[in-house]
Amino acid sequence: MSLRMRSYQDEDLPDLQAALAGWILAAGWCGYCHPGDLAHRIYAGLRGKGPRGELVQVWEDGGGVAGVAICGRFDAAFDLFAAPLLRGGETELMMLRAASDTTRRHLARLGRPGEKVLSDVFSCDTRRTTQLARLGFAEYRRWDDITERDLAAPIPAPQLPPGWAIRPAALADHARLAAAHDDAFGDGWTPEQYRDEVMLRPGYDPGRELLVVAPGGAVAAFTIIWLDERTRVGLFEPVGTCRAFQRMGLARALMLHALELMRQSGMAIARVEHDMANAPAGALYRGLGFVKRYETVGYRR
Repeated sequence: MSLRMRSYQDEDLPDLQAALAGWILAAGWCGYCHPGDLAHRIYAGLRGKGPRGELVQVWEDGGGVAGVAICGRFDAAFDLFAAPLLRGGETELMMLRAASDTTRRHLARLGRPGEKVLSDVFSCDTRRTTQLARLGFAEYRRWDDITERDLAAPIPAPQLPPGWAIRPAALADHARLAAAHDDAFGDGWTPEQYRDEVMLRPGYDPGRELLVVAPGGAVAAFTIIWLDERTRVGLFEPVGTCRAFQRMGLARALMLHALELMRQSGMAIARVEHDMANAPAGALYRGLGFVKRYETVGYRR
């Protein structure tokens, strides 16, 4: 096989998402993220990490995209998604080694050369765990629950306090959104960063960032929904509520609204992922009808 690796460019995103959806349809979800999550991981996830062309690597063969690696996530972690026919073989092992080495070099540039390199694996993905073991990685923790909800099941109408509203985002909301994301997750966004690194980047549609707005205009809760027409699966990533507005049922109302939008858009399944140690998130999603399908497992070297 003639295979070449090159740096990622913004215009690659649609082709990468189409390839990922095709791999999922051919081989199932085990070992692959949602196609929409590529945009979230590449742009929001690598904000401020360095040139994306150095951290996101694309492999191509005569048939098109063969793999993609996202390196330097959370500084120390990498993802690798490879075509089904390559998984478990020497070509995938080479890709894994390259992604690990790129992440190690990224840590060295940050002045953290001795830090362990990390990667997440689906609990069902024995081929990937075998490959990582060959490279000297070992399991160190159980990480996320990946949950799904059938959109054919009834979706209750959302309930909000009087004077509150749900609406899509607009570019002019960038300062309010930066403040809301920072308050909910401590991400350190500036208004200009959120506008330039998320809202103006490929894959993002302000109509799919949904907001709960308090009387007076403050963004109290938010989510982004990512839709994939080929797999008919919609993804929530992220879901957040500002600290002052928690325990008011705002995230539940917002997600019910979004679930109905997903169904109207032709999705059959909704998906959301959360840290399994986050008990409030787990309770919220179970209450909305989400059921755990997979776990992710953390590996490190």
